[in-house]
Amino acid sequence: MKWNKFTVKTTTEAEDLVISALVDLGIEGVEIEDKQPLTEEDKQRMFVDILPDFPEDDGVAYLSFYLEEDADTSSVLERVKRELEDMRAYTDIGEGSIAASQTEDKDWINNWKEYFKQFYVDDILIIPSWEKVKEEDKDRLIIHIDPGTAFGTGMHETTQLCIRQLKKYVTEETELLDVGTGSGILSIVALKLGAKHAVGTDLDPCAVPAVEENKEANNIPTDAFTMMIGNLIDDRATQDAVGYEKYDVVTANILADVLVPLTPVIINQMKQGGIYITSGIIEDKEAVVVNAVKEAGLEVLEVTRQGEWVSVTARKN
Repeated sequence: MKWNKFTVKTTTEAEDLVISALVDLGIEGVEIEDKQPLTEEDKQRMFVDILPDFPEDDGVAYLSFYLEEDADTSSVLERVKRELEDMRAYTDIGEGSIAASQTEDKDWINNWKEYFKQFYVDDILIIPSWEKVKEEDKDRLIIHIDPGTAFGTGMHETTQLCIRQLKKYVTEETELLDVGTGSGILSIVALKLGAKHAVGTDLDPCAVPAVEENKEANNIPTDAFTMMIGNLIDDRATQDAVGYEKYDVVTANILADVLVPLTPVIINQMKQGGIYITSGIIEDKEAVVVNAVKEAGLEVLEVTRQGEWVSVTARKN
């Protein structure tokens, strides 16, 4: 299948805000190209022995997103252009132009292979299939993840925030619900930490083959991780299929604007005493999510941060 590729030219300082705006418009899987140098933390996390010489940072970022060949691109582009113009009122987005081209599914996978390297989340090693586990890492908890065309490698701060919370709350009796599963990384981490069973939901059918491949790579039994496609917010059939008052832990690494309508619904899936782990929250929307959690009757246990991103953990009492 061919995809329409659209690339926004902006500034490195504005790239996170532009990405957040694109996601709020329903655009997922934004690809970033810039010349920002890696920090020492980045280098250690990626566990790369030798890094190539990168060109000097010129302050320009290219943000690409993809739409299916038969999608209503004119409508989407109009909304993106309006959003970019609105952003000029409060931040420097640079040129703000949009270039169009076409690409194939296989380009997504090859791009991931170029940029996705093994790295750590504390004592957990996350590694793609095309890299080998080093001898000194063989005793670690190892998670094999290939993103394919589904989002979620664990490199993003929001995923790492969720993983750290899973380490605190997952037990051998945990029934997990993962909303917005993507590659399945959070469910797989939970199962590797000892969870009894995981259910994942996503809107993107590409998540199904990605999850199956990653289950196999991590030796996850077929019946330990159930994958469903559907919208939990307003699809009663999906809600029924997922089940009610049966989950000890719910993860939702999505976006603030999705978490707000999701939260009052998801409490119906949670057991009494169940833990709700959210992320995907840009720091200026922390209060919005915290308020939504409280209004749903949940007790906020913890707010954790990494970079510009926030995770809110709460409990159903």
